Parts: sequence; structure tokens; C-alpha cells
Amino acid sequence: MRRRSAEAVDSGPSRRHLATQALLAAGLLALLWWLLDVTAGNMQERGIRSGFGFLLEPAGFAIGESLLPFDSADSTLRALAAGLANTLRAALPAIVASTVLGTLIGLGRLSSNLLLRGLCAAYVETLRNVPLLLQLLAWYFVITDLLPMSSEALQLAPHVFLGKSGLALPWPGSDGALLDLPQRGEMGISGGAALTPEFLALLLGLSLYTAAYVAETVRAGILSLPRGQSDAALALGLTRLQMFRLVLLPQALRSIIPPLTNQHLSLTKNASLAVAIGYPDLVSVANTTLNQTGRAAECIALIMAVYLILSLLTAWLGSWLERRTGRWAHGS
Repeated sequence: MRRRSAEAVDSGPSRRHLATQALLAAGLLALLWWLLDVTAGNMQERGIRSGFGFLLEPAGFAIGESLLPFDSADSTLRALAAGLANTLRAALPAIVASTVLGTLIGLGRLSSNLLLRGLCAAYVETLRNVPLLLQLLAWYFVITDLLPMSSEALQLAPHVFLGKSGLALPWPGSDGALLDLPQRGEMGISGGAALTPEFLALLLGLSLYTAAYVAETVRAGILSLPRGQSDAALALGLTRLQMFRLVLLPQALRSIIPPLTNQHLSLTKNASLAVAIGYPDLVSVANTTLNQTGRAAECIALIMAVYLILSLLTAWLGSWLERRTGRWAHGS
């Protein structure tokens, strides 16, 4: 009887807490519904068309580059999907590149080599204190103004060329060909796959900028470990590289992953700055759609919804990885 009464007492505050949360959620939904209703009424009084029916109408504009095949006769919804594909095309490789580069720089900041430690520190302090927008513009200027013309493009490796028109790379060929190799000609580079200056500037800017923050996250995570961990690893005869790779990094992952997830979230949202250098990402395509249709509220709502979903997915993935890391650390 005493146990049952104690359980009843404990469940009372919990039920009241849930009821309070339910009332708050209902109030917020009611407020949102009222705001939408007032906005729709005001737009109707002013003769402003509203609704999302324009998504199924022909877009009426072209997209300079698109991972998803797109034509001006395709629907506006497909145009926005092409913009989203372009955003992910830049954000996902940048997440991988910034994580790898940032980890190496973070380890370099803990190196016993004074020169290496100083260079890594200079990188972090410089990149973190220059606004990302300026870095994107700088990289775009370097590629489009300082690099040679396509006919005189720099050859970085066999069949890999870099010039004002971007980066040309070998690519799987069609018609049974193993590779489609870029070739230098009098009129420029032909064949292979071409990465545009806009895409390269965005990829470089996002990767290098975020890597500076990832480096500090990795450094802080390793420094949070007890000093005895590194002393024990060195006493066992491990090299410093083996110590970081086999002892310190695996233990530090639990404290590294949460802030690292935040950096990945910031990178995905920072990709919206691509509009400043002419890369046709989701925001750029939505702006063009807004100018074509005049549906400002709908276009802004779509952008917000897509970035919210991307952020929630990234946060969920980081949380899942954190739980897996915790179970692995406990040997389960």
C-alpha cells in the first residue's frame, strides 16, 4: 500500500507537467493559426494571391548548374528541388572536408613541434576572425580573376586542370568507356566533369572556415581528458600519433560530437550565403521564384521549413552518433 501511494504521489507532478505542456502547445498552435488567418485576410484585401498552387506551374527560368536535371518548362517545385540538391551537393562534401581538416589542425595545435603548433594556431585565429561572406568573395575572386584562362589552365595532375572556368576532373564515361578524361584544347578544356568557380568558392569557403572551429572543438575535447591518459600511452611506448589515434581521440569523442554537430548545423545554414557568389542553391532559386510569382510569404516559408528539416536531421544524426559512441565507450 505504501509503495502504491508513493507512486501515486510521484505521478501527480508528472501529470500536471504534461498537462501544462499540452496547454502551452495548444496555445501556440492557436496563436499560429490566428496569425496565418489574419495574414491571409490582409493579403486577400490587397488583391495579393496566396497559396502554394504556383509550385505545380512551369518555373519559366533556367538554372545555371544543377545536379538534378532541370528545364525552364519544369515545375517550380522541381526548381526548388534542384536548388536543394545544389545546397546538399556543396554542404555534404564540406562537412566531410571540414571534419577531416579540422581534426588534423586540432591535433596539430597539440603537437610538440613549435612550428607546426604555431601554423595551426595562426590558421585558426585567422579563419575564425574573418567573416565567412568575405572569405567566399575572396575565393571567388581568386578563382575567376587570378587563375589563368581555360586554354592555359594549370595542370594539377594527369587530366586534372584548374583555371578561370573551374576544375576539370576525370569522370566515369558513357557508352562503355571507363573514364571520360579532360583534354586541353585551343578553345579550353573539353571532356570529364567540370566544377564551376561558384561551386569551388563555396566548397572551399565553407570547408576552411568551419575547419577552424572543428579544430578548436577537437583540441578542447582532448584537453578535457585527464593528463594520466597521455602519460600512460607514452609510457607504454606508443608514438604521439598512436597516442592520439588509439587512446585520446576515442575517449574524447563523447565530448567532441555534440559541439561538432553544432558546427555541422552552422555549415549547412551558412551554405545559404552561396547567393552572394551566384551559386544556384535553394535560397537563390527561391529568390528567383519569388520575383517570378510574387509569392514572398510562401517562398520564405518554404526556405524556413527546408532548413528547419535539415537542421533537425543533422541534430538527430549527431544525437544518434553520440549514443552509439557512449555505448561503444562502455563496451556494449
